[in-house]
Amino acid sequence: MGFEWVVAFLVLGCVVGFMAGLLGIGGGGIMVPVLTSIFLAQGIPVEHVVHMALGTSMASIVVTSFASMRAHHKKGAVLWGVVKYMAGGVIIGTFLATFLASSLKSAHLAIFFALFMAYVSIQMAIDKKPKPTRELSTPASLFGAGSFIGMISALVSIGGGSLTVPYLIWQNVDVKKAIATSAAIGFPLSIAGTLGYIVNGVLHASNGQSMMLGFVYLPAVILISMPSYFIAPLGAKMAHSLPVSKLKKIFAVLLMVLSLKMLTSVL
Repeated sequence: MGFEWVVAFLVLGCVVGFMAGLLGIGGGGIMVPVLTSIFLAQGIPVEHVVHMALGTSMASIVVTSFASMRAHHKKGAVLWGVVKYMAGGVIIGTFLATFLASSLKSAHLAIFFALFMAYVSIQMAIDKKPKPTRELSTPASLFGAGSFIGMISALVSIGGGSLTVPYLIWQNVDVKKAIATSAAIGFPLSIAGTLGYIVNGVLHASNGQSMMLGFVYLPAVILISMPSYFIAPLGAKMAHSLPVSKLKKIFAVLLMVLSLKMLTSVL
């Protein structure tokens, strides 16, 4: 791996960590399109490139989600009762959906990713504050919601925050507690997704890339995780002094552009 790729992965880790801390969302929206472009530039066959980007992104989320979960737990903001019921569904849904993702063509995955990120971007740009009038769902409903969130998260390689947070707010959960609980759910989600992409990468044909564990490119995971772990707290601090609502709109546009870039690269 050349020096320029080492720098690219380190910079990506810095950006992902900062955005995760600042806006409370996982880095998959940034990582997947950027990793797709990097892997294509490295000569990875197009039929494997999105699967590798998804698997590598999911593995990179493990470290940052653990750091985020620990920070929120220290503040006593995690609703562990909700985590207990949703985590089982999240783990099953995420792991099984990696088999679906691995059976799809890169082009189809890229289209689904772009459409989902367009939805996330619009939601972020609108920044709609829901009127919570509901009670927290039953354990069975929480398990079912966790399964659905896990499935979507595996297909687009996100920690689930863009789905879990609105879902919990919709049920009258305080915003800060919703973010904290989502962070805690993101940790088992990322582990299940990583294992799924490792298993599926081993089952499917090898793409000839060294330092691979299934669909996970290990050097990228290490180089992205290191800076993101240390920079995420900096982003969280800046969230209190920067105009986050304006930044969300800018970030929404960035997600749209990256998704379209990925789509054109693969198609």
